[in-house]
Amino acid sequence: MLNLPGPEKYLYLRQEFPWFKYESVEVIHDRDIRFVFHFNVSDRYHFYPSVTIPGHPLFNSKDISKEILFNLGFHIGLVELVSYWKAFCSPEVIITAGSLPDVADYEWWRKLYFHGLGEFFYLNGIEPDYSLFMEINQVGGKPITPFKVKTRDNFVMVPVGGGKDSVVTLELMKMSGKRVIPFIVNPRGASFNSVAASGLQKDLLAVNRQLDKTLLDLNAQGFLNGHTPFSALLAFVSMATATLAGIPSIALSNESSANESTVPGSKINHQYSKSLEFENDFRWSAGKNLTQDISYYSFLRPLSEIQIAALFSRFKWHHDSFRSCNVGSKTDSWCGSCAKCLFTSIMLAPFLGAKRVHELIGRNILDDLSLMPLLDELSGFSSVKPFECVGTVTEVKSALLEIAKVEETPPALVQSYLKREKQLQDDQFGMHLKHFDSENNVPKELFQQLKETLNDHTGY
Repeated sequence: MLNLPGPEKYLYLRQEFPWFKYESVEVIHDRDIRFVFHFNVSDRYHFYPSVTIPGHPLFNSKDISKEILFNLGFHIGLVELVSYWKAFCSPEVIITAGSLPDVADYEWWRKLYFHGLGEFFYLNGIEPDYSLFMEINQVGGKPITPFKVKTRDNFVMVPVGGGKDSVVTLELMKMSGKRVIPFIVNPRGASFNSVAASGLQKDLLAVNRQLDKTLLDLNAQGFLNGHTPFSALLAFVSMATATLAGIPSIALSNESSANESTVPGSKINHQYSKSLEFENDFRWSAGKNLTQDISYYSFLRPLSEIQIAALFSRFKWHHDSFRSCNVGSKTDSWCGSCAKCLFTSIMLAPFLGAKRVHELIGRNILDDLSLMPLLDELSGFSSVKPFECVGTVTEVKSALLEIAKVEETPPALVQSYLKREKQLQDDQFGMHLKHFDSENNVPKELFQQLKETLNDHTGY
């Protein structure tokens, strides 16, 4: 039955596995802190994923009670749950590990699961009813209580993925005079290299997330699979780590374009958990149920991808080590043929030149006409954008036109685009460089510094 089309498989699995239980969270606290979660699927499958936060000199365990650790672990488990629930899409989720305070919290989690799995549903051809796709019920469970955190002055945590965005945040936060603490979940080559190039490796906080291998076996067998909101997990794990270290703010690197839907005219957004909507929702939930002493915001929210590329182009010591390609992440390389590689090349070429971009990627990607289908998706000729963390259609069009202006002989993909594009607007690139999105949670002093730094670094 697992070879059924997505919609039929969805209905079949919901009947076969009517309930999914978040049974418990175990907190193991010695030098390291390890959270082990137990998920029970209709008494037929059991999962035991874990998150380990290694000990660090910044941690002050004396100020962290068992109740605080339980609260943090319980919430991490609630967001980890979605990666396992999606294999079955059980209509009922039962929580026995802990106790959510009220109906508003149930609805918050249902919203996160629904929109965080928007891409998963769409690509599997599933059209779930929001009111029916999941019912959350609570059976007992230890109550959670908000807590206070003794924080350190002038510290900021910066989650690092190894791409250009987090590099910009690292470097600008250093310029602000703050004590910057890099944070990585499941470190890889590019993320380590970005921290090292910033000279911040001494203070690195790295967390290990371990999937239960049974889930991988189910994926191979044909159970439902697809994209999950990793940045939502990052939000809760970073909040837990900031609590242990007493860090008062977490500065993400999500830009304004993360708010744009991947499927126009819908709420389906590959970057939902990077959007301002999720950020605002998380700030509400964390302030209500965790702590009000740690601020969570995206430092780059006011900026466009073009502005971020302009800033990144000045940090030359990062150019050879950053990686934005998900396909090549395990080998710390650029695949040179995915939407992310192509988008990154288009953003950087106006500032670094096509030749230098080709050197960084390892091939003449902007001359590769076989990538026209990807370019169509990025530039709006297709009905759907790539399911990747890429900028808006308008940003891509503006950058392509700018490349044509600055290159004596524009690359083949750019020339092909220009032949078909009938609505070219010369001033769009400059507008993207000057515009600041006012809808953000950046602290006022940092917002002003961001504007001043952009003007100083880009000359626009």
